[in-house]
Amino acid sequence: MEIFKCFYINLLATFMISTVLAIDPYSQALLSLKDELVDDDNSLSNWVVPSAGKLTGKYYVCSWSGVKCDNDSTTVTSIDLSMKKLGGVLSGKQFSIFTNLTNLNLSYNFFSGQLPAEIFNLTSLTSLDISRNNFSGSFPGGITRLQNLVVLDAFSNSFSGSLPAEFSQLANLKVLNLAGSYFRNSIPSEYGSFKSLQFLHLAGNSLSGSIPPELGNLKTVTHMEIGYNLYQSFIPPELGNMSQLQYLDIAGANLSGHIPKQLSNLTSLQSLFLFRNQLTGTVPSELGNIESLADLDLSDNFLSGSIPESFSMLKNLRLLSLMYNDMSGIVPEGIAQLPSLETLLIWNNRFSGSLPRSLGRNSKLKWVDASTNNLVGSIPPDICVSGVLFKLILFSNKFEGDLSSISNCSSLVRLRLEDNSFSGEITLKFSHLPDILYVDLSRNNFVGGIPSDISQATQLEYFNVSYNLKLGGTIPAQTWSLPQLQNFSASSCGISGDLPLFESCKSISVIDLDNNNLSGIIPNSASKCRALEKINLSYNSLTGHIPDELANIPVLVVVDLSNNKFNGLIPAEFGSASSLQLLNVSFNNISGSIPTGKTFKLMGKSAFIGNSELCGAPLRSCPHSVGILGRKGPWKITHIVLLSVGLLIVLLGLTFGIFYLRRGIKSQWKMVSFVGLPQFTANDVLTSLTATKPTEVTSPLPAVTKAVLPTGITVLVKKKEWEARSIKVVSEFITRLGNSRHKNLIRLLGFCHNQHLVYLLYDYLPNGNLAEKMEIKWDWAAKFRTVVGIARGLCFLHHECYPAIPHGDLKPTNVVFDENMEPHLAEFGFKQVSRLSKGSSPTITKWEAEYDAATKEELRMDIYNFGEMILEILSGGRLRNAGGSIHSKPWEDLLREIYNENEANSASSLEEIKLVLEVAMFCTRSRSSDQPSMEDVLKHLSGLNHIDEGQ
Repeated sequence: MEIFKCFYINLLATFMISTVLAIDPYSQALLSLKDELVDDDNSLSNWVVPSAGKLTGKYYVCSWSGVKCDNDSTTVTSIDLSMKKLGGVLSGKQFSIFTNLTNLNLSYNFFSGQLPAEIFNLTSLTSLDISRNNFSGSFPGGITRLQNLVVLDAFSNSFSGSLPAEFSQLANLKVLNLAGSYFRNSIPSEYGSFKSLQFLHLAGNSLSGSIPPELGNLKTVTHMEIGYNLYQSFIPPELGNMSQLQYLDIAGANLSGHIPKQLSNLTSLQSLFLFRNQLTGTVPSELGNIESLADLDLSDNFLSGSIPESFSMLKNLRLLSLMYNDMSGIVPEGIAQLPSLETLLIWNNRFSGSLPRSLGRNSKLKWVDASTNNLVGSIPPDICVSGVLFKLILFSNKFEGDLSSISNCSSLVRLRLEDNSFSGEITLKFSHLPDILYVDLSRNNFVGGIPSDISQATQLEYFNVSYNLKLGGTIPAQTWSLPQLQNFSASSCGISGDLPLFESCKSISVIDLDNNNLSGIIPNSASKCRALEKINLSYNSLTGHIPDELANIPVLVVVDLSNNKFNGLIPAEFGSASSLQLLNVSFNNISGSIPTGKTFKLMGKSAFIGNSELCGAPLRSCPHSVGILGRKGPWKITHIVLLSVGLLIVLLGLTFGIFYLRRGIKSQWKMVSFVGLPQFTANDVLTSLTATKPTEVTSPLPAVTKAVLPTGITVLVKKKEWEARSIKVVSEFITRLGNSRHKNLIRLLGFCHNQHLVYLLYDYLPNGNLAEKMEIKWDWAAKFRTVVGIARGLCFLHHECYPAIPHGDLKPTNVVFDENMEPHLAEFGFKQVSRLSKGSSPTITKWEAEYDAATKEELRMDIYNFGEMILEILSGGRLRNAGGSIHSKPWEDLLREIYNENEANSASSLEEIKLVLEVAMFCTRSRSSDQPSMEDVLKHLSGLNHIDEGQ
């Protein structure tokens, strides 16, 4: 009986399921599709058929998420699976049942593999959106079956191969978006035959060849983006025939030649973007006839000539960007008359004359950047009259006059006026500048001191008034209490008085106050500045003791107190300061002994000279306070024994020294040690390198090897052959490298050489290099720390060494890590050592003379290679040597990919990633004049500077 009952129940269940499937083929198809998908978030949890329930003739599928049916719930008309974090490879076998489907949206997911051609059996489709996935391979044929298709969006995938010409046969197609993949070869000339197309987006692929002039036949297109590709082409004049065109973007496309004046026929055009190409010639005056034009960006080209006077007719113009060209002449007064102008970017040209006096009077001006030109005159008096100006960037010109026109410009966020001839008092009313973040007034002629109300600028992060030689005044009392202040620089300003108390200085990381007339003491409250990395108080008249508390700041790297009147001892706590790289107390009245910590072994004599009562390494040894034989008790015997042992060691040393000196004369090996390396002989080094006799060493080593010296120190040894005539100049240069010490440079400890070979001895860091690191998964915080560390090392070589030292071979294998995973640049300057070693410049007798065109090019390549290295770090090694191609990819797509690569999970991480990617893009620009300096890079990475503003 039980067996019969079970059989009956199973039979009934089978019948019910079969009945459901028989009357609901849509449910069967979508359940089959669900089985193919990766759905980690269980987004399709309600895609189920009830195990019981009364069938009403309506399909269960009509109640599932993402599925829409007609009013009777009998036909599926739309499937929208967008933004459900789905993945997997689609077979397409389920699609044939959906004959009435008009909308299929698979966007914002993780689908991969080939796009199934079965999708093209959905002949009722009017909209197909597969954007923002990872479909790959060639785009399948057969799309011409979708003759009802109006929208095809395949943006941001990984398609390759040629663009399908058959798209042009879709008579009803209005939107075609194939941007952000890897399509190659030319744009098919057939794309000029679309009948209904309104939106064409092909940017960010690998398209090449010429832009087909047939595109000029697209009379219905209103929006066309075809930039960020690799054309070998000029702009076809026929594009001027696209009578309905409102938006044209061919930026970053390797275009050459002139801007065709026929573009002025585009009378409906509102936006024209041709930036980051290689366009030459002048800007056509005919462009002034496009009255509808609102955004014009011709930046980053090779354009010359002046700004056309006809631009005064562009009454709708909001953005005018001509930066990074070779344009000259004056800025026409008519530009200031434009009623809609919001952004004027003309930096890095050769413009002269003054800015139009009425600039800002007739429009709501928000952003002006005219830096790095030859402009003169004063700041236009009404530049901020509209109350919305937030960026005013005028540095590196010849401006003069005062700041009265911007004193109360309450909207200002960033103000850069450095390297001009401004004068008078700094009349900025900080109490009226609630949003100001960045102020740089350095290298001008201001007087009257720092405004006393600076403490009311509660958002201020960066303030620099250095090299205003007659500024005078004192440091306002509450300066260090600014809650966001990170950098305060007022070097060479004639400032006097005492240092204010360091109260609530939680954010400040850099204080530069050297070359002033400061007096008094360093307040003990300086220890409250827990974020302080650098303090430079050199060349003042400060007195008193160096506060012990200063040594307790956890991230302090550089302390320069030289050329003051300090007295007393160097606090012993500095000896154990883990981050300290330099403590310069030279030319004071410091006494006692130099602390014996590891940190001080890295510092040269120059940091301590000029203190007659100071002793200890690296200066003279400190004398004993009591004579050995004058002590009583057991200490007397101990000292006698120690003295005897010492004398015996000296005698043995002399004996062996004479022996090895004789042998050394034969082999002519010499040893040069830098700070931090014990004073042993060339023989000690050579013995560690080979088991053969030192005099027989000719070329026993590979280019790089590891050696353990007699003292137990493990070093990395690099071998280089040189010519006898180059020994002097190369030795001088290597010595310079050895004295270049920075937290992010590997230490060059010394070198051992004869007439034919030189061995360079470096610190051995056992934690691997960057190339190895990129083979494993590592978190964003470690990546960001690495990028910043590399930037700091390069910045030191480029801007704090005189003359600058190019790294010369910056690559992941030349970035090594210490025990704290801090990055160190290895082999810096070695390329120049190689060049000098070959005697390639026989007429040059000093390494300083090597700062020539080749060196400047190496500095430029350092910056470029740094940019490429960033891309490699950001992409986990995927974007290797990508500096030349990355600019063809749309910014939004690239940023999204990098976000995904690094799994950023906080707003601060996202902002850091964006900053770092911006640096990479600017560093890998093709023209050296377009690249930032490493100083600017470091500011940008600190969040204090935006390179895209001309910095």
